[in-house]
Amino acid sequence: MSLHLSEAMAYLQYQLGAEVDSAGRAVADTSWSTQLQSSEHLWMLLEGAHVLTLMLFAGTILFVDMRLLGLVLRKVPVSAVADTVLPYTVAGFAIMVLTGSALFFANPLEYYHNPVFRVKAVFLVAAALNIFIFHWRVQADREKWDARDRPPTAARVSAGISIVLWIAVIVTGRYAAYDWFRCGQTTGVIAELAQCTEFETTLVHAEQELAV
Repeated sequence: MSLHLSEAMAYLQYQLGAEVDSAGRAVADTSWSTQLQSSEHLWMLLEGAHVLTLMLFAGTILFVDMRLLGLVLRKVPVSAVADTVLPYTVAGFAIMVLTGSALFFANPLEYYHNPVFRVKAVFLVAAALNIFIFHWRVQADREKWDARDRPPTAARVSAGISIVLWIAVIVTGRYAAYDWFRCGQTTGVIAELAQCTEFETTLVHAEQELAV
């Protein structure tokens, strides 16, 4: 199953949108992924927008979490704080996802086999799950504690977990951009976690399919 995913990432990176020669092989360095990666100005625009909207999204989430912890605006109802920042949170999230997806698309095979990126994905899923649980269970009786200085324990625990997880997402996302843990630069357990043997096999096969 993982090999099929690796091959799918290689297809995105080297073949999708590529020019085709007379033998039906994709011409090297002409795929949409490669063109995006080599487009200096567009890449910088995407990366800058991603970082800025991540700050907007995480910042508004942090503000609500701090209110839930009773650290700021203790006299303002939780609902008022959340409803005020919600449009900015949604806008930041939407642009962050779009730009993040584009950045991933520029180098999908290496990101897929980057162990730090995989850890980031786990933190992202955990953070999303925490948000779902908060809105589905913890917030169900918010009208009872909306105006309290300190919301109930469950709300504060959820806020604390949220802060930790989003910090983890930001930190791992930043380190995923470096090549310290990428296949070819690492060995041992980290290489096993990254499935680097599979990466090399997929890379050799992909290069054989290209018309250079």
